[in-house]
Amino acid sequence: MITIKNETIAEVPALHVVKDLYQLEQDIPTIFFFHGFTSAKEHNLHVAYLLAEKGFRVILPDAMYHGERYDTSSGVSRDLAFWEIILTSIHELGVMKGELVDRGMINGDKIGAIGTSMGAITMFGALTQYPWIQTAVSFMGTAYYEAFAHGLIHNAENRGLTIEEKMKEEVLRKIKPFDLSTQLDKLEGRPLFIWHGKDDQVVPYSLSEKLYEELLANYEDTPDKLQLLAEEKIGHKVSRSAVLKSVDWFIQHLQTKVSS
Repeated sequence: MITIKNETIAEVPALHVVKDLYQLEQDIPTIFFFHGFTSAKEHNLHVAYLLAEKGFRVILPDAMYHGERYDTSSGVSRDLAFWEIILTSIHELGVMKGELVDRGMINGDKIGAIGTSMGAITMFGALTQYPWIQTAVSFMGTAYYEAFAHGLIHNAENRGLTIEEKMKEEVLRKIKPFDLSTQLDKLEGRPLFIWHGKDDQVVPYSLSEKLYEELLANYEDTPDKLQLLAEEKIGHKVSRSAVLKSVDWFIQHLQTKVSS
């Protein structure tokens, strides 16, 4: 029976999903799942269910200003806080992992990360900081922080938002250390699965294709550790085939025994 526990991990509201109740405290391969912009941890439970069935622990945190952490009285514009949310999630990943290690739930490097849209952008940034992430999956995200930031700024200004030059410069300065596209060597050959719909109007598919092509040379000796799955006539919505492929990817690269 799939077990879902709503708990706080390192002060972050999260869902903790495992196949059986006794696994909540066991040392088993663990996957952190980051949701998209304006979404929440509960919205990816269908993926967590499939992963848990295969013997993984899945941790789904709420990002800042999302889910249980959403506060309409804060006066914070989530549009303007986009990169603050991402950088906070990257930091919180390290803290959450530390607490799970202290609780005896993680011992070693059987740790994966997956994200959808903003969550995948978070995942790419986390790869620059945490070599203990053994394998990763991106659903319609991008590793090109600076290029995507310029696009977001342009779109926000087209909607009538005024963004001061100092704020733009500060955002670009803060995100620079997390821009994986400028430091691809930090992947160090770790398995990476990239999925993207070709008709995505939110996060351009071209950025995923570009990343894949730039990484090919780094994976010449291990081509099975890098894959791009592009789907025709799919917009900014994760397909079932993408979900199923991500489950297979973690089975292959987190070295877990498939549960019946």
